[in-house]
Amino acid sequence: MRTYHYFWLLFWAGQPHQSFLTPLSKRTSGFPENEKVLVLSGNSRQDLHRSKRSWMWNQFFLLEEYTGTDYQYVGKLHSDQDKGDGSLKYILSGDGAGDLFIINENTGDIQATKRLDREEKPVYILRAQAINRRTGRPVEPESEFIIKIHDINDNEPMFTKDVYNASIPEMSDVGTFVVQVTATDADDPTYGNSAKVVYSILQGQPYFSVESETGIIKTALLNMDRENREQYQVVIQAKDMGGQMGGLSGTTTVNITLTDVNDNPPRFPQSTYQFKAPESTPPDSPVGRIKANDADVDENAEIEYSITEGDGYDMFGITTDKDTQEGIITVKKALDFENKNLYILKVEATNTHVDPRFLYLGPFKDSATVRIQVEDVDEPPVFSRPAYIMEVKEDVPVNSVIGTVTAQDPDAAKNPVKYSVDRHTDMDRVFNINSGNGSIFTSKPLDRETLLWHNITVIAAEINNPKQSSRVPVFIKVLDVNDNAPEFAMFYETFVCENAKAEQLIQTLSAVDKDDSYSGHQFSFSLAPEAAGSSNFTLQDNRDNTAGIFTRKTRYNRHEMSTYFLPVVISDNDYPIQSSTETVTIRVCACDHRGKMLSCNAEALIHPTGLSTGALIAILLCIIILLVTVVLFAALRRQRKKEPLIISKEDIRDNIVSYNDEGGGEEDTQAFDIGTLRNPEAMDDNKLRRDIVPETLFMPRRTAAARDNTDVRDFINQRLKENDTDPTAPPYDSLATYAYEGNGSVAESLSSLESVTTDGDQDYDYLSDWGPRFKKLADMYGTMDSDRDS
Repeated sequence: MRTYHYFWLLFWAGQPHQSFLTPLSKRTSGFPENEKVLVLSGNSRQDLHRSKRSWMWNQFFLLEEYTGTDYQYVGKLHSDQDKGDGSLKYILSGDGAGDLFIINENTGDIQATKRLDREEKPVYILRAQAINRRTGRPVEPESEFIIKIHDINDNEPMFTKDVYNASIPEMSDVGTFVVQVTATDADDPTYGNSAKVVYSILQGQPYFSVESETGIIKTALLNMDRENREQYQVVIQAKDMGGQMGGLSGTTTVNITLTDVNDNPPRFPQSTYQFKAPESTPPDSPVGRIKANDADVDENAEIEYSITEGDGYDMFGITTDKDTQEGIITVKKALDFENKNLYILKVEATNTHVDPRFLYLGPFKDSATVRIQVEDVDEPPVFSRPAYIMEVKEDVPVNSVIGTVTAQDPDAAKNPVKYSVDRHTDMDRVFNINSGNGSIFTSKPLDRETLLWHNITVIAAEINNPKQSSRVPVFIKVLDVNDNAPEFAMFYETFVCENAKAEQLIQTLSAVDKDDSYSGHQFSFSLAPEAAGSSNFTLQDNRDNTAGIFTRKTRYNRHEMSTYFLPVVISDNDYPIQSSTETVTIRVCACDHRGKMLSCNAEALIHPTGLSTGALIAILLCIIILLVTVVLFAALRRQRKKEPLIISKEDIRDNIVSYNDEGGGEEDTQAFDIGTLRNPEAMDDNKLRRDIVPETLFMPRRTAAARDNTDVRDFINQRLKENDTDPTAPPYDSLATYAYEGNGSVAESLSSLESVTTDGDQDYDYLSDWGPRFKKLADMYGTMDSDRDS
């Protein structure tokens, strides 16, 4: 007979129903004593129920957020093989086994060690098994079961935003959608009402309402006006448990702004405006500003101004300032106080963006009356014309009146006016004006041929207030009179061949006239009376303002007469007739058989090409300057080749050269050889100055040699005295400065060669080992040692 081994699992179910009201056991708190037995036989499973409830054997419930001090009891694992002798061992594996869930290996009791949160993990899957403690083999098949965390209402609803912002147009209808708010609950939505959220409004009534299930906020009041109130703050509550008492709740704030619509027409704050404008106000200048108030904002408050009627409709205009929405009244035409001093305008303000939905509120425009008073100002005189044009003949006598200008004071006072000519426009003072009546007259003779038009400016100023003045241009045209005789168009100098034939044309003449002829110039040509009968040439008038000169005889002799001067009389046909006598120069030249000139006895008509005398002189001067420059350059180069200051590298000495004197400069270095001062006996008395040549040669004076221990100061004084009495001394002063401190100087010598106290302490033999550069020093100090030893 088969042996069936039964596996028993006892557990306590903690579901939120009537079982919570049963007494609690001593082992765990908060669990009813409803027991469930699981019997396992092979792979078959049977549930043995001790109650009428329909439990699933593999699904167990455990309340979350357990607050007791002991471990929370889950259930008991038991096998019918367990004789109570401790031979069986119960093992638990799966989610949280050994940490979150533990099992007593002897009794099979399962407990939870920590508080469980369904929102973190709602289900745990575990496996249980009983094994033989001695053999380690399972006595029952492994059984899998589920522990489902039972939800409690421990999470309040949370809105997706802390603050919502929304806007709707003002004057919206009731029920207009505003915004939808959303809250979520972390509790289990499938168990009870812990996650069932209901919305309600805590603040914002009676303006707005909220749908309890969807969270949609709508308007609840008709015709909400932005101009009365623009901002609204609504507080919405979300509560779980279906809104029942004891449920948890959360709140959010909704800021609602009413946006503007054009529901307000513009309105002038006053019906009449008054402005004053001086009559001197230039066109396009502002007179004043008016403004119609509109409670709307942005484009709904944009206003356009216009002048609809009034006696100043053509005199004034109005524009809109886009920044301030003001109407700017400007002058369109010049004002005249004497003509009209008061204007009345009707100005209208209209919205540019009208909403047809609100036309029932009335016309979206308003009008006002504007009175503009023109003020009288002291105006300058006004000329009768904007410009004057006058004509005068060029032969009029001086002080002749050529015209009159007129100006009057436009003011009511009619102040007297004086006239003057702007001398910047009449620098030569050709014209003048009568300051009282404005008559313009000439002050100098006129010449049309010099200047045809004279453009002057006349100034009219009030006598009582000279600052009030005005100007007018006066254009004076000088009319022509026949006061200029015609003359040759150019200087005529021609030639005639010695072998010329009679009646041969040798030159064509033309003439010009500076005068202006309305019908065109007509000149006539003729020979002067003194040459008409005895001339060797004839003149023929061509009647087209030209004339031709012809030969009268055959053959001319340049040796007898080399040059002929032919006087020609030119006359015009204007009134009065003007004429002039011009001379044509005719030279007799030798020509070839074709009539080409070969040579003339007098100055040739065609000058040969060559250089002028001035050009030749300039070339010679340039050559002379170039030669002088080359000579000076060569002399300077030769002067720079001089004997160097130090002839040899071995000649080591100090030289102090002063260039700001009148001596010999660099050539005069011997005068400053300090080596001589150190060794006076080495001075060459026969050496002369190289920079000068003495006129008289004197034998140098031999002076006694100074003692070896002679002080440099005494030596210099001695030499100074000798040069003062020496006739060969140069006739100029030289200043040489030496760094000398005298005998017994407290600073002593800074030379490394004299750094020891006595000469005997220093050995200078090592100088010979330093090479040829120090041979001079080695010889000098070696000699001193030899002298000291001797």
